[in-house]
Parts: sequence; structure tokens; C-alpha cells
Amino acid sequence: MLQAFIKYRINFKLGEMRIDKNMKNNQFFICLLLLPALIFLTCCAAYNDDVPEKPNIVFIMSDDHAYQAISAYSDHLIKTPNIDRLANEGILFKNAFVTNSICAPSRAVLLTGKHSYANGVFDNALPFDGAQDTFIKRLGEAGYETAVIGKWHLKSRPAGFSHYQILRDQGEYYNPFFITEEDTVQMKGYVTDLTTDIALSWLRMRVGEKPFCLLLHHKAPHRNWMPNLQHLALFNDRDLPVPDNYFDDYISRSAAAREQEMEIAADMTDAWDLKIRPDDPDPENWDERGYAWHYGKLMTGEQKKVWDAHYDPLNESYLKAEMTDKERALWKYQRYIKDYLRCIVSVDDNVGRVLDELDVLGLSENTLVVYTSDQGFYLGEHGWFDKRFMYEESLRTPLLMRFPGRIEPGMVNENLVQNLDFAATFIDITGVDEGYGHGSSLMPLFNDSKVKDWREYVYYHYYEYPGAHSVKRHYGLRTDRYKLIHFYNDIDAWEFYDLEEDPGEMKNSIGSPRYRVIIDSLQQLLENDKFYQEDTFQF
Repeated sequence: MLQAFIKYRINFKLGEMRIDKNMKNNQFFICLLLLPALIFLTCCAAYNDDVPEKPNIVFIMSDDHAYQAISAYSDHLIKTPNIDRLANEGILFKNAFVTNSICAPSRAVLLTGKHSYANGVFDNALPFDGAQDTFIKRLGEAGYETAVIGKWHLKSRPAGFSHYQILRDQGEYYNPFFITEEDTVQMKGYVTDLTTDIALSWLRMRVGEKPFCLLLHHKAPHRNWMPNLQHLALFNDRDLPVPDNYFDDYISRSAAAREQEMEIAADMTDAWDLKIRPDDPDPENWDERGYAWHYGKLMTGEQKKVWDAHYDPLNESYLKAEMTDKERALWKYQRYIKDYLRCIVSVDDNVGRVLDELDVLGLSENTLVVYTSDQGFYLGEHGWFDKRFMYEESLRTPLLMRFPGRIEPGMVNENLVQNLDFAATFIDITGVDEGYGHGSSLMPLFNDSKVKDWREYVYYHYYEYPGAHSVKRHYGLRTDRYKLIHFYNDIDAWEFYDLEEDPGEMKNSIGSPRYRVIIDSLQQLLENDKFYQEDTFQF
């Protein structure tokens, strides 16, 4: 600091006196005059070096948001300008995957950075042990203020957070109940808006204090896809494109693909999923999982009136129409996909609200913003809704990040990343520690389009069977081109796909002589994998 002042010419005024470093007679006076300023500046520099401004984290996670329904990935279904903003101003990961495509296990992986077998949450029935280590606890110990707002779904109270306000169980779309440290309260309104309202309120209250990490978890667009009233009419003017393999016959796949219960045509319920009023006018006779749950019990009279005005005429036309099985299957797809996308419009709007608020509060430059989903989802591919399978649409999840100064705008990354990596990344980026859990920090990928020294495959394991949707237990690995899956428990079947030649995974090539060497090498790779070897709980 002193050398800088001596090296360069000093010109300033103190009253009427002008001082120049070449004035030999005034050297002592100059040093005496500059001494307090030098001490002050040196102390500030030392303070800034020792206590750098720690980055903030805003982690936005929706539920069941398919990458196919984000226009930064594909614009054939919907425009999502606010989520796309993260891609334009940051990085889009093209190959982001989950370790277990189901809600609660995915959330446990986020918190611990560990596979399901290590964090104890294999399925949606098991509670999360909040006593175990999480990245949130690490950040808290390092002086971070932490909060989780919205969907939790882990059958235990959040542990280690400075604050939480979570939806009960899966959460309700209209007039939902939120659980706080002190009480459970019902709030009037639409859940996506309310969750964002609470998160922004928390942000405003804590600005200017500690660095923070906010987990903002939306319920939408989880089943049963209830749109905001203001979005009910969206997409009514047209039919949306139907996937090429909507009428898949599963001929080349194992029995697992045929025996599932997640087909739009066969397994969606009229009342719960398709919003068709039951014939019986008495709500007491309606199934709890049917129309009464969201309509008769939680909606206000005002909300109910708007809802009926939209759906009743459409439903009446459908019920009166004489349709073939194929026409009925296509009608159900349109009802499903439009409601699903309407829910996403609300999510995108509220992502925009968060980004705008960060700008207003002056937090954008030092905040990592992440948008992702707890897993992927089927939007009619193979005729399905839901997730669970290791097939591409549910294995892959959207992932976009923005961090000014650390991530170059417009980056696209093709490395294989997983939700395992979130905890390690947050630990790394905040300088709290090095290395965490089973994942790897994504920071090396922030400014490199494809880092060479990175994982060559991802490991996956789905356990919840018997269970909802009857998707059999299976595990496997995916490389940048190939996928190997083993279905087990009440079945013993292998599947193999060349994703370059068969991106829709329509042909199981496990028996093809052409791929014998590749399949053998993948099976050996799987058997030698550290996570596979440790993951013996359910085999």
C-alpha cells in the first residue's frame, strides 16, 4: 500500500495547501499526513482479505418439472422466459440426472449429498433422519442464515435451518396449510404464489445481515396439476403436440415396462386427475382421493365458481361425445398436458418475481441462483405420466444456474452431473469446506463447456416396489451414450439402450450381438462401482 503511494504522483488539496511527492522539504509532513489514511486503508484491506463477502444461495426446486417443459431445453410445448433467463445469464446443464426418481429420496439426496442407501430414504414412506449431517448444518455453523420454504415431504421436521415454513405432506394447490416452528396455519390463495410470497418476505427481513441460503421448494407441477384460476384458459385455443411414442406397445422392453400403472389412458382417474365431477351429487360419497379433496373441502365459494365455469362445459362436451378408445386417450392427454403446463406458467412467473426481487434488494451480483426439479417427468412419452423409471424422461432433470462473475452468461454444459452434486457445490462455493458426500462440486464446470476429468457415468437405483404405479425395482448406469438397467425383486431382466441411435429408448438391445462387448464392459463397470458395491440394502 505504501509503495503504491510513493510510486505514483500524489495530488490533493488540504485547504489551500498543494502537496507533491517531489517536494523534498515536505517529505516528513507528507508521511505524517498520510499515516492515518494508510493505516485505515491497510486495515480495510486486511479485513477484506480475512473476511471476504460470502456468496448467497437461492435454490429453487419445483416438483416433477420435466426438462421438456422448459423452453431453454425445448420450446415445442411452452415458453418459460423467466427460467430461461437463468440459462441466458448463466449456465444450462444438458445432462443433469437424479439418483432415485421419486420425491422424498430426491430431497434427502439434496440435503446430504449421498445416495439413498446412505441417507436412509429409499422411498416416500420412510422418514428423513434429521440428526444426520447436511450441507445446511455446515453452512449454519459457518455463519449462514438458512431457510426452507414450501414443499418438504420428508416425514420429519426440518433440522438445522434458521427458519422453515413448509407445506404439510404433499401440500395443497388452493388455500394450503403451512407448518411453522410454532403452528400450522392455512393461507388463502394459490400455493405457488404463496410459497414465493413467504420466501420473498423472509429475504426482505434478513437483508444486510448474514449470508444466506434459501431453499424455495414449489409443490407445482406435481399431480393433480391444478392451475391458478387466472391461467385456466391457457392453451384452450389449440391442441398440443402428442409424443411420437404415445401409443407405445412396449414390445421390445421387459415386463417392467408393460406392468406399470402410470398410463394416461388407463390409469388416470376422472375425478382426481382429469377434473371431471362424479355422477353422485353427494360429496360424502366421493372418494378422498377424488373430487372432494381439492374441490369441496379446500376451495372457497369464489374459487369454486370460477373453477366450475371453466371445467364444466368442457367436461360436459367430453362426456356426451362418442369417442373411440384412441380418441379418448388423446383427449385425456390434452387435459393432462394443458393443466400441467398451466401450473408451470405460475412457476415461471414466480421465478421471475424472485429474480426481480434480488435485483431490487441489490443481491443479484453475489447470489448463486439455481433452478431444478426433484426429478424428471413423463409428458406422454411411452403413454405415461409420473416418473420412477430409469428411462430418460424421469432420470434427467432440468438444471440451470446463474452466478454473475463466476459463471459466464450463455454457458451450456454436457458433462454428466447429478443431484448428488448440489451439496458439494454449495459447500465448495461458500468456502465452508472441501469435498462433501458422494457428489462432486460443479464449480469446475462453471466456465468450461465440457471438463475432461469428470465422471464417465452415473449410478441410479429405484427401490419403491411394491408401491404406487407398480414400477419394479431396478438399478443401472448411464454413460454419455449408453444405458444399462437391471430390473429385479420379482423379476430378473436386463435392458440396454444406445441413446445415440435410439434416443426414445424404444428398442431394448440387450440381446444384440452388435453390442455384446459394450454390454459386457458396462456390466463389469457396474459391478466394480463403489456405490453399487456399498448399495446392498435392497438387493
